[in-house]
Amino acid sequence: MGQGQQEQPATSLARAVSEEIGASLAPVDAELARRYPGDPGTRQPVHTVYVPGDAFAADTIRSWGDQALAALDEHAPDAASFAAVLGLDDELAGPVHERVRAKLAREPVEDLRVDFEDGYGPRPDAEEDQAAARAARLIAGAYENGTAAPYMGIRIKCLEAAVRERAIRTLDIFLTGLTAAGGPPRGLVVTLPKVTYAEQVSAMVRLLEAFEKACGLTPGRLGFEIQIETSQAILAADGTATVARMIRAAEGRATGLHYGTFDYSAGLGVSAAHQAGDHPAADHAKAVMQVAAAGTGVRVSDGSTNVLPVGPAEQVHAAWRLHYGLTRRALARAYYQGWDMHPGHLPTRYAAVFAFYREGFAQAAARLARYADRAGGVGEIADEPATARALGGHLLRGLDCGALDPDEVHRLTGLTRPDLEHFAAPHHTDRTAPAT
Repeated sequence: MGQGQQEQPATSLARAVSEEIGASLAPVDAELARRYPGDPGTRQPVHTVYVPGDAFAADTIRSWGDQALAALDEHAPDAASFAAVLGLDDELAGPVHERVRAKLAREPVEDLRVDFEDGYGPRPDAEEDQAAARAARLIAGAYENGTAAPYMGIRIKCLEAAVRERAIRTLDIFLTGLTAAGGPPRGLVVTLPKVTYAEQVSAMVRLLEAFEKACGLTPGRLGFEIQIETSQAILAADGTATVARMIRAAEGRATGLHYGTFDYSAGLGVSAAHQAGDHPAADHAKAVMQVAAAGTGVRVSDGSTNVLPVGPAEQVHAAWRLHYGLTRRALARAYYQGWDMHPGHLPTRYAAVFAFYREGFAQAAARLARYADRAGGVGEIADEPATARALGGHLLRGLDCGALDPDEVHRLTGLTRPDLEHFAAPHHTDRTAPAT
């Protein structure tokens, strides 16, 4: 063999074998691509705030931020006192407190839902009609004047027989109002509560299809969240996971699965004193939701706590510690979103989120930098492409919520946001960053 020539490895299989295998698996390839497209790569809010339809106003978002800042001023006026309440390390105390205050001033709410379900209750039809039309006007106005949260929308009543017509009418009035005001905004979210059967999800799909056709919207323009609040939504009568069927029934329109802490717990007979996000029943439900949603592009959200940070300082501090602990627990379990029911929850929501991303920042940055430099096997941890996706996603979520700054991420990783998006992409497999 001449110099520079390489030996041709011997094979035994004819090319036709590979082609036959490829042809036989082509339907599976297509099914995998359709059902499991991966995370959409868009920003996921760290929370959802629910405001009753009759209480929602043009200044609700700013009001929540001002009330949260006032609570901080009264009950934890500086970094040291806030850290003492929550048990933050000294090195995190200053950065977390500073970022929480800045967040509350700049963007106190990331996702807001005007509630026409449990938080609103049964009302005369004429009253709910007016409230739904008003919600559309206010949300359209907020997007127009730049005061909107990144995501906004409504939670309608469920599609059970007793309230079905009311739910459909409220949604129709709301969407019609937005369409007349220039069209549904890109940050629009609709929540469908108390879903028990996959057929209810299919009905929601047909409803949105009919609205898009009636109003000349692009097919598939409207999506919705599915709220998991009943035991039947987790386990069907035949023993299968209903929530997986629901994702399939949504035909690509489902954007999220939201856990309903109190309805679900009550449905299982959990006493009121023990209905919480860390109850074993809650852990089981959310784990099933998480597995069913994995890879589908549908995101999972934790629920809420009903312990409000109100009253004397000692009571506020206790509620803050509870909320902070539940939020940190959820983040560690990869539930990156939850519900907040009171302005006083905002300080601890953001404290928990910022502490979570800042604690893991240096290590995540170093690992991704090594991976990007093709040194994944050097050091204490040899990372795989799947881990690089997780690291890229972690840093992107930290950037989106304000826990991290682009300059400090670039300083520690040498990577830009497009680089991070490259590594976090659902089907990333290579070990190099794109040219920048």
